[in-house]
Amino acid sequence: MGNKALMVIDIQNDITKNYKKIIDRINRAIDWAVTENMQIIYIKHNNLSPGTRTFKPDTKGAELVPEMKVVSDNIFVKTKANAL
Repeated sequence: MGNKALMVIDIQNDITKNYKKIIDRINRAIDWAVTENMQIIYIKHNNLSPGTRTFKPDTKGAELVPEMKVVSDNIFVKTKANAL
């Protein structure tokens, strides 16, 4: 594999109720990256703030959306609002 990667960030159940409008485009981008022999990296957000209601670790809301293609084990968890 080369030095290029596709990063898929925060496509989790709690991110938006309207993700179904964009999931086909995300999956097409993943398919394209696979054909280009790129690494696919998934970033999940876990909210560790006390009393949080979204992105709470070990909840359905923090899981990647089920319609998204997950083609690698490169799944990383972040606890800050910025994946950079």
